[in-house]
Amino acid sequence: METKIKKTLAASNGNGITKPHIETVSRIDVRKTYKLYIDGKFPRTESGRFSPLKDMQGNTIANICRASRKDLRDAIVSNRKVQEDWSKRSAYNKAQIIYRIAETLEGRKAQFIDVLVQQGYTSAIAKNEVNASIDLLVYYAGWSDKYIQIFSTVNPVESAHFNFSYPEPTGIVTILAPQADALLGIISHVAPVIIGGNTCTLVAADKFPLTAIDFAEVLHASDLPGGVINILTGNRKEFIGHASSHMDVNAIVFSDLDPSDKKIVQVNSALNVKRAVDYSKEPVMSPYRILSCQEIKTTWHPMGI
Repeated sequence: METKIKKTLAASNGNGITKPHIETVSRIDVRKTYKLYIDGKFPRTESGRFSPLKDMQGNTIANICRASRKDLRDAIVSNRKVQEDWSKRSAYNKAQIIYRIAETLEGRKAQFIDVLVQQGYTSAIAKNEVNASIDLLVYYAGWSDKYIQIFSTVNPVESAHFNFSYPEPTGIVTILAPQADALLGIISHVAPVIIGGNTCTLVAADKFPLTAIDFAEVLHASDLPGGVINILTGNRKEFIGHASSHMDVNAIVFSDLDPSDKKIVQVNSALNVKRAVDYSKEPVMSPYRILSCQEIKTTWHPMGI
Protein backbone atom coordinates (compact mmCIF):
# COMPACT_ATOMS: atom_id res chain seq x y z
CA MET A 1 0.00 0.00 0.00
CA GLU A 2 1.21 3.49 -0.81
CA THR A 3 -0.13 6.98 -0.12
CA LYS A 4 -1.54 9.05 -2.92
CA ILE A 5 -2.26 12.79 -2.80
CA LYS A 6 -5.53 13.96 -4.34
CA LYS A 7 -6.74 17.54 -4.58
CA THR A 8 -10.48 18.10 -4.38
CA LEU A 9 -12.67 21.20 -4.32
CA ALA A 10 -14.25 19.99 -1.09
CA ALA A 11 -10.92 20.53 0.61
CA SER A 12 -10.84 24.25 -0.23
CA ASN A 13 -10.24 26.55 2.73
CA GLY A 14 -12.48 29.27 1.30
CA ASN A 15 -9.61 31.47 0.14
CA GLY A 16 -9.27 29.74 -3.19
CA ILE A 17 -6.42 27.58 -1.93
CA THR A 18 -7.02 23.86 -2.30
CA LYS A 19 -5.71 21.66 0.45
CA PRO A 20 -4.47 18.20 -0.53
CA HIS A 21 -6.62 15.33 0.61
CA ILE A 22 -4.49 12.26 1.37
CA GLU A 23 -5.90 8.78 1.05
CA THR A 24 -4.27 5.36 1.01
CA VAL A 25 -4.55 3.44 -2.24
CA SER A 26 -2.85 0.38 -3.70
CA ARG A 27 -0.45 0.83 -6.60
CA ILE A 28 2.17 -1.09 -8.52
CA ASP A 29 5.80 0.03 -8.20
CA VAL A 30 7.45 1.29 -11.39
CA ARG A 31 10.32 -1.15 -11.70
CA LYS A 32 13.52 -0.27 -13.51
CA THR A 33 14.32 -1.98 -16.81
CA TYR A 34 18.03 -2.76 -17.13
CA LYS A 35 19.34 -2.57 -20.70
CA LEU A 36 22.65 -2.39 -22.52
CA TYR A 37 24.54 0.84 -23.25
CA ILE A 38 25.72 1.18 -26.85
CA ASP A 39 26.49 4.36 -28.81
CA GLY A 40 25.04 6.60 -26.11
CA LYS A 41 21.71 4.72 -26.15
CA PHE A 42 20.07 2.03 -24.02
CA PRO A 43 18.98 -0.76 -26.38
CA ARG A 44 17.65 -4.15 -25.35
CA THR A 45 19.75 -7.10 -26.45
CA GLU A 46 18.86 -8.26 -29.95
CA SER A 47 18.86 -11.87 -28.68
CA GLY A 48 15.92 -11.28 -26.36
CA ARG A 49 17.69 -13.26 -23.63
CA PHE A 50 17.78 -12.26 -19.98
CA SER A 51 18.98 -13.65 -16.65
CA PRO A 52 17.30 -13.07 -13.28
CA LEU A 53 19.50 -11.41 -10.65
CA LYS A 54 18.80 -12.40 -7.04
CA ASP A 55 19.63 -10.65 -3.79
CA MET A 56 21.26 -12.26 -0.76
CA GLN A 57 17.89 -13.67 0.35
CA GLY A 58 17.27 -15.33 -3.01
CA ASN A 59 14.65 -12.82 -4.18
CA THR A 60 14.71 -11.70 -7.81
CA ILE A 61 15.54 -7.99 -7.92
CA ALA A 62 16.03 -7.49 -11.68
CA ASN A 63 16.10 -9.18 -15.06
CA ILE A 64 19.43 -8.52 -16.74
CA CYS A 65 19.96 -8.46 -20.52
CA ARG A 66 22.21 -11.27 -21.78
CA ALA A 67 24.06 -9.55 -24.59
CA SER A 68 24.90 -11.49 -27.73
CA ARG A 69 27.77 -11.60 -30.19
CA LYS A 70 25.86 -9.18 -32.42
CA ASP A 71 25.54 -6.73 -29.53
CA LEU A 72 29.33 -6.91 -29.17
CA ARG A 73 29.79 -6.22 -32.89
CA ASP A 74 27.42 -3.25 -32.72
CA ALA A 75 29.34 -1.87 -29.75
CA ILE A 76 32.70 -2.18 -31.52
CA VAL A 77 31.33 -0.50 -34.66
CA SER A 78 30.18 2.33 -32.40
CA ASN A 79 33.66 2.52 -30.81
CA ARG A 80 35.34 2.76 -34.21
CA LYS A 81 32.97 5.49 -35.37
CA VAL A 82 34.06 7.89 -32.62
CA GLN A 83 37.60 6.70 -31.95
CA GLU A 84 39.37 9.20 -34.20
CA ASP A 85 37.43 12.16 -32.82
CA TRP A 86 38.05 11.09 -29.21
CA SER A 87 41.78 10.48 -29.75
CA LYS A 88 42.18 13.98 -31.24
CA ARG A 89 40.55 15.77 -28.33
CA SER A 90 42.88 17.87 -26.24
CA ALA A 91 44.21 16.52 -22.97
CA TYR A 92 42.40 19.35 -21.20
CA ASN A 93 39.04 18.42 -22.76
CA LYS A 94 39.39 14.73 -21.93
CA ALA A 95 40.28 15.64 -18.34
CA GLN A 96 37.22 17.91 -18.13
CA ILE A 97 34.95 15.10 -19.27
CA ILE A 98 36.43 12.52 -16.86
CA TYR A 99 36.11 15.06 -14.05
CA ARG A 100 32.49 15.65 -15.05
CA ILE A 101 31.85 11.90 -14.69
CA ALA A 102 33.31 12.11 -11.17
CA GLU A 103 31.04 15.08 -10.40
CA THR A 104 27.97 13.20 -11.60
CA LEU A 105 28.91 10.12 -9.63
CA GLU A 106 29.44 12.27 -6.53
CA GLY A 107 25.87 13.53 -6.84
CA ARG A 108 24.53 9.97 -7.04
CA LYS A 109 26.54 8.42 -4.22
CA ALA A 110 23.45 7.34 -2.27
CA GLN A 111 22.06 5.50 -5.29
CA PHE A 112 25.28 3.57 -5.85
CA ILE A 113 25.62 2.69 -2.19
CA ASP A 114 22.08 1.27 -2.27
CA VAL A 115 22.81 -0.71 -5.43
CA LEU A 116 25.99 -2.18 -3.94
CA VAL A 117 24.12 -3.16 -0.78
CA GLN A 118 21.49 -4.88 -2.95
CA GLN A 119 24.27 -6.94 -4.49
CA GLY A 120 25.72 -8.11 -1.18
CA TYR A 121 27.92 -5.27 0.14
CA THR A 122 27.70 -3.89 3.65
CA SER A 123 26.82 -0.19 3.87
CA ALA A 124 30.30 0.76 5.15
CA ILE A 125 32.16 -1.14 2.43
CA ALA A 126 29.80 0.21 -0.22
CA LYS A 127 30.41 3.79 0.90
CA ASN A 128 34.18 3.29 0.87
CA GLU A 129 34.11 1.81 -2.63
CA VAL A 130 31.99 4.61 -4.09
CA ASN A 131 34.30 7.25 -2.56
CA ALA A 132 37.38 5.42 -3.83
CA SER A 133 35.85 5.20 -7.32
CA ILE A 134 35.19 8.94 -7.44
CA ASP A 135 38.72 9.70 -6.25
CA LEU A 136 40.13 7.35 -8.90
CA LEU A 137 38.31 9.20 -11.68
CA VAL A 138 39.82 12.48 -10.46
CA TYR A 139 43.25 10.82 -10.27
CA TYR A 140 43.17 9.71 -13.92
CA ALA A 141 41.71 13.04 -15.06
CA GLY A 142 44.82 14.62 -13.56
CA TRP A 143 47.08 12.39 -15.68
CA SER A 144 45.48 13.48 -18.96
CA ASP A 145 48.02 16.23 -19.72
CA LYS A 146 50.98 14.55 -18.03
CA TYR A 147 51.42 10.94 -19.17
CA ILE A 148 52.68 11.88 -22.65
CA GLN A 149 55.38 14.05 -21.11
CA ILE A 150 56.41 11.26 -18.73
CA PHE A 151 56.54 8.49 -21.33
CA SER A 152 57.95 10.49 -24.29
CA THR A 153 61.67 10.54 -25.01
CA VAL A 154 64.23 12.29 -27.19
CA ASN A 155 66.46 9.55 -28.58
CA PRO A 156 70.17 10.05 -29.35
CA VAL A 157 70.98 9.08 -32.97
CA GLU A 158 74.20 9.19 -34.99
CA SER A 159 72.88 11.46 -37.73
CA ALA A 160 71.76 15.04 -38.19
CA HIS A 161 68.24 14.37 -36.93
CA PHE A 162 66.02 14.90 -33.96
CA ASN A 163 64.45 11.58 -32.97
CA PHE A 164 61.33 11.58 -30.77
CA SER A 165 59.28 8.70 -29.34
CA TYR A 166 55.85 9.36 -27.82
CA PRO A 167 52.70 7.37 -27.00
CA GLU A 168 49.55 7.30 -29.13
CA PRO A 169 46.24 5.53 -28.42
CA THR A 170 46.10 1.94 -29.60
CA GLY A 171 42.47 2.30 -30.74
CA ILE A 172 39.55 0.10 -29.68
CA VAL A 173 39.80 -1.82 -26.42
CA THR A 174 37.51 -4.54 -25.08
CA ILE A 175 37.48 -4.83 -21.29
CA LEU A 176 36.47 -7.87 -19.24
CA ALA A 177 35.42 -6.32 -15.94
CA PRO A 178 36.70 -8.13 -12.83
CA GLN A 179 34.29 -10.19 -10.75
CA ALA A 180 35.30 -8.35 -7.57
CA ASP A 181 34.93 -4.65 -6.66
CA ALA A 182 31.66 -3.89 -8.41
CA LEU A 183 32.21 -0.19 -9.08
CA LEU A 184 35.93 0.25 -8.48
CA GLY A 185 36.62 -2.66 -10.84
CA ILE A 186 34.85 -0.80 -13.65
CA ILE A 187 36.46 2.59 -12.98
CA SER A 188 39.98 1.18 -12.58
CA HIS A 189 39.74 -0.51 -16.00
CA VAL A 190 37.80 2.10 -18.00
CA ALA A 191 39.40 5.37 -16.82
CA PRO A 192 43.03 4.68 -17.86
CA VAL A 193 41.87 3.31 -21.21
CA ILE A 194 39.81 6.32 -22.28
CA ILE A 195 42.07 9.00 -20.79
CA GLY A 196 44.70 7.66 -23.20
CA GLY A 197 42.44 8.46 -26.18
CA ASN A 198 41.07 4.95 -26.73
CA THR A 199 37.43 3.91 -26.97
CA CYS A 200 36.21 0.76 -25.25
CA THR A 201 33.47 -1.83 -24.80
CA LEU A 202 33.14 -3.15 -21.26
CA VAL A 203 31.72 -6.60 -20.57
CA ALA A 204 30.29 -6.26 -17.06
CA ALA A 205 30.96 -8.73 -14.26
CA ASP A 206 28.30 -11.44 -13.91
CA LYS A 207 27.95 -10.70 -10.18
CA PHE A 208 27.42 -6.94 -10.43
CA PRO A 209 25.40 -6.02 -13.55
CA LEU A 210 23.29 -3.40 -11.75
CA THR A 211 26.37 -1.32 -10.99
CA ALA A 212 27.50 -1.40 -14.61
CA ILE A 213 24.20 -0.15 -16.03
CA ASP A 214 23.80 2.48 -13.31
CA PHE A 215 27.29 3.68 -14.23
CA ALA A 216 26.16 3.83 -17.86
CA GLU A 217 23.47 6.29 -16.75
CA VAL A 218 26.20 8.42 -15.17
CA LEU A 219 28.11 8.39 -18.46
CA HIS A 220 24.94 9.31 -20.33
CA ALA A 221 24.41 12.31 -18.02
CA SER A 222 27.99 13.51 -18.45
CA ASP A 223 29.66 15.13 -21.46
CA LEU A 224 31.15 11.86 -22.74
CA PRO A 225 30.34 11.36 -26.45
CA GLY A 226 28.22 8.32 -27.23
CA GLY A 227 30.29 5.33 -28.30
CA VAL A 228 33.43 6.16 -26.31
CA ILE A 229 32.36 3.69 -23.62
CA ASN A 230 29.86 0.92 -24.33
CA ILE A 231 28.64 -1.49 -21.64
CA LEU A 232 27.31 -5.02 -22.14
CA THR A 233 25.82 -7.29 -19.48
CA GLY A 234 25.40 -11.05 -19.56
CA ASN A 235 27.62 -14.09 -19.23
CA ARG A 236 31.19 -12.79 -19.28
CA LYS A 237 32.59 -16.19 -20.22
CA GLU A 238 30.59 -16.15 -23.47
CA PHE A 239 32.49 -13.05 -24.61
CA ILE A 240 36.06 -14.13 -23.91
CA GLY A 241 36.52 -15.78 -27.30
CA HIS A 242 34.57 -13.18 -29.29
CA ALA A 243 36.16 -10.13 -27.64
CA SER A 244 39.68 -11.46 -28.07
CA SER A 245 39.29 -12.65 -31.67
CA HIS A 246 37.42 -9.65 -33.14
CA MET A 247 39.62 -8.29 -35.91
CA ASP A 248 38.72 -4.63 -35.35
CA VAL A 249 39.76 -4.67 -31.68
CA ASN A 250 43.26 -3.42 -30.94
CA ALA A 251 43.61 -4.48 -27.29
CA ILE A 252 41.80 -6.52 -24.68
CA VAL A 253 42.11 -5.73 -20.97
CA PHE A 254 41.44 -8.14 -18.09
CA SER A 255 42.65 -8.79 -14.57
CA ASP A 256 41.15 -11.97 -13.09
CA LEU A 257 40.93 -14.61 -15.82
CA ASP A 258 41.73 -18.20 -14.92
CA PRO A 259 44.70 -19.79 -16.76
CA SER A 260 42.59 -21.50 -19.43
CA ASP A 261 40.68 -18.33 -20.32
CA LYS A 262 43.89 -16.29 -20.28
CA LYS A 263 45.38 -18.75 -22.78
CA ILE A 264 42.36 -18.29 -25.08
CA VAL A 265 42.81 -14.51 -24.96
CA GLN A 266 46.53 -14.71 -25.68
CA VAL A 267 46.11 -17.12 -28.61
CA ASN A 268 43.22 -15.18 -30.17
CA SER A 269 45.02 -11.86 -29.71
CA ALA A 270 47.81 -13.10 -31.95
CA LEU A 271 45.37 -13.23 -34.89
CA ASN A 272 45.66 -9.48 -35.48
CA VAL A 273 48.51 -8.74 -33.05
CA LYS A 274 46.20 -7.07 -30.54
CA ARG A 275 47.51 -6.30 -27.08
CA ALA A 276 46.47 -8.66 -24.28
CA VAL A 277 46.79 -6.50 -21.17
CA ASP A 278 46.64 -7.96 -17.67
CA TYR A 279 45.83 -5.08 -15.31
CA SER A 280 46.47 -7.22 -12.24
CA LYS A 281 50.18 -6.58 -12.82
CA GLU A 282 49.75 -2.86 -12.07
CA PRO A 283 48.28 -1.12 -9.00
CA VAL A 284 44.89 0.51 -9.37
CA MET A 285 46.43 4.00 -9.30
CA SER A 286 49.21 3.90 -11.86
CA PRO A 287 50.01 5.81 -15.09
CA TYR A 288 51.39 2.52 -16.43
CA ARG A 289 47.79 1.39 -16.85
CA ILE A 290 47.45 4.21 -19.37
CA LEU A 291 50.71 3.26 -21.11
CA SER A 292 49.64 -0.38 -21.50
CA CYS A 293 47.04 0.66 -24.10
CA GLN A 294 49.33 3.01 -26.04
CA GLU A 295 51.51 2.52 -29.10
CA ILE A 296 54.92 4.19 -29.18
CA LYS A 297 55.44 6.26 -32.31
CA THR A 298 58.92 7.43 -33.36
CA THR A 299 59.44 10.51 -35.52
CA TRP A 300 62.62 11.61 -37.28
CA HIS A 301 63.17 15.29 -38.08
CA PRO A 302 66.23 16.67 -39.88
CA MET A 303 68.24 19.27 -37.99
CA GLY A 304 68.67 22.75 -39.45
CA ILE A 305 65.37 22.76 -41.38
